[in-house]
Amino acid sequence: MFQIGKTIVSEDIIKKDFVCNLSACKGACCIDGDAGAPLDEQEIQILNSVYPKVKPFLRPAGIDAIEQQGTYITTDFGEFETPLIDGADCAYVIFDDKNTALCAIEEAYNQGEISWKKPVSCHLYPIRIKEYSEFSAVNYDKWDICDDACSLGKELQVPVYKFVKEALIRKFGEDWYLELEKVADKL
Repeated sequence: MFQIGKTIVSEDIIKKDFVCNLSACKGACCIDGDAGAPLDEQEIQILNSVYPKVKPFLRPAGIDAIEQQGTYITTDFGEFETPLIDGADCAYVIFDDKNTALCAIEEAYNQGEISWKKPVSCHLYPIRIKEYSEFSAVNYDKWDICDDACSLGKELQVPVYKFVKEALIRKFGEDWYLELEKVADKL
């Protein structure tokens, strides 16, 4: 672990390799698990405002889940997440013609309908951020459904932090990322 500003960062994001391999996993991170994507407070307002433009991209089951549960849910711990369809798929998941899970929010963004790409927690994956009162913990989330992504990252020699560069800059800023690169060069 090392510190950059008000973050404590796991060395795994530098030492481990990762490149999403959607052709292998089919976007399993969006449909497996037992919770929606973590959201921060600003993102719940964004979700509410972009929902009308995202809705045409959604599956009927996603629309039903969102209209029953809301554009986000609040957990028993007071945290915000995307709603799920029947406790499984993220409500914002859509599928392409190869049955690969994609994000309807990101599709609306790619089509120029909205200016917000997707929740930063999704953009950062496999990095997970845990907020504490004095700092943020930046950790690599090892999940067996991403074994193919780890293999591809190793083959291409792309460390986690480089794979999620855009998302890290989005979350912490360019200066923070430059500091991370300096630490990576020393390791």
